[in-house]
Parts: sequence; structure tokens; C-alpha cells
Amino acid sequence: MAEEWIHGLHAVAAALRYEPRQLRGLWVERQRRDARIQSLLDEAASRGVPIRQADRSELDRLSGGVRHQGILAQLAAQQRAYGEADLPALLAAATGPALLLVLDGVQDPHNLGACLRSAAAAGVQAVIAPADRAAGLNATVRKVASGAAEIVPFVSVTNLARTLRWLQEQGVWIVGAVGEAEDNLYRVDFTLPTAIVLGAEEKGLRRLTRELCDRLARIPMVEGGVESLNVSVATGVFLFEARRQRGID
Repeated sequence: MAEEWIHGLHAVAAALRYEPRQLRGLWVERQRRDARIQSLLDEAASRGVPIRQADRSELDRLSGGVRHQGILAQLAAQQRAYGEADLPALLAAATGPALLLVLDGVQDPHNLGACLRSAAAAGVQAVIAPADRAAGLNATVRKVASGAAEIVPFVSVTNLARTLRWLQEQGVWIVGAVGEAEDNLYRVDFTLPTAIVLGAEEKGLRRLTRELCDRLARIPMVEGGVESLNVSVATGVFLFEARRQRGID
């Protein structure tokens, strides 16, 4: 699709709450009149977001066949995009030790959406990913993220290695997730300013990314079981161990 859309109740609700000025309008299925839809329509009206009604077939066409739950939000052509230049402000805005998530080449939009959702739940200040050979924000990512894409800044960088070095200069501890690491994550001190780095679905961390990490850690798993976890699952395990150590209820 040339235009970008947000699909589904949760994602649209988050867009209305956090970024209403980024929306060109709401499209709602003509036949739907339930309370959840009406609540979103009331929210849109209160924020001055235009509302259009359409048949389900029209919504199916606009969404490209993605399950939309009877509602779509159309994004403005110019959206807020975060880059390397935004990192100083994002770090400065942290109310405690920074917690960042770095995704080194995650290409599956479903995995990226799930990682964003975990990042939002864990209170991450930003998710950082390379601009090339990696999934970016699109309608599928926003749908899977269920609103998290509108909450957590997604920072696209042209040179991940340079970004990691810069973070280290700012006192951020770089912890890479590697299945064969000697230490497990429960031995890592996540109370320090930390960037947790996870690699692509099949290849894991790239060589240079791994070399730049201050520490490597693995998720301990039983022998004879699965060899690895999905990157979005591993993301949740690492982030919530960091949250547990920081004593955040």
C-alpha cells in the first residue's frame, strides 16, 4: 500500500491517545455499533480526527487483507521518525538508569511488533535498530505491537556499531544475548544504564555487534529441550529480568 494504516482496536486506541496529530482520519465499518467502536469514535471526535464510514469490503481493500476488527486509522504522510540525533534527548529524558533495546537485524515484522510490545511493557526508553536489512515500522508491526509502536520511540540508525560505541561513551552498559555465552542473564547487573542487544531470527548477533558488547549472556534452558527461543520471547525474558532487578512493581 502506498498509504500507511493502523489496524485494530488496540493499535487505533493507542494512536488516538498518544499521537492524534499524526492521524489523517478514522475509517470504521458501517455496520459496527458496539461500545468499543463507539468509544474510539468519541475519542476521535474529541481530538478533531475526521471519521468516515465504509463497508467491510472497502476496509478489507484499504488494509490489504490484514485483520482490522472493523476500524482503521490513516497515518499522515509526514510522521515523527527517530534517528541517531534523537538519542541524547531520549537518554536525558530517562528518570532512572536507562534501559534500551537494540535489535540487530530482526527482519520479521511480527517479531518486531512483539518486541515493541514487550519494550513498552518493560518501560524501555527506546528501541534501536539498523535502517538497512531489518524490519521497520509498518502496518503489520503496528498491528502486532497493539499500540506499543505509538508509545516507545523506534530509532532507526545508519550505523549500529557507531551507535553502540556512542552509547558506551555515555556510560551505557552493552549486554548481548548469545545462546553460547558463559554467563546466564541472572548473573548480569541490569541496575546500571543498559542496552540489551538481540540478534536476527536465525543468525543472531553479527560479529562486530558481538565484539562491541561489554558482556554476553544467555537464557539458561534445560538440556535436551529446544536450542533457542524466538527473538521476541527472549526479548521479554531479558527486559523483565532487568525490570525485576530494578525493583519496579
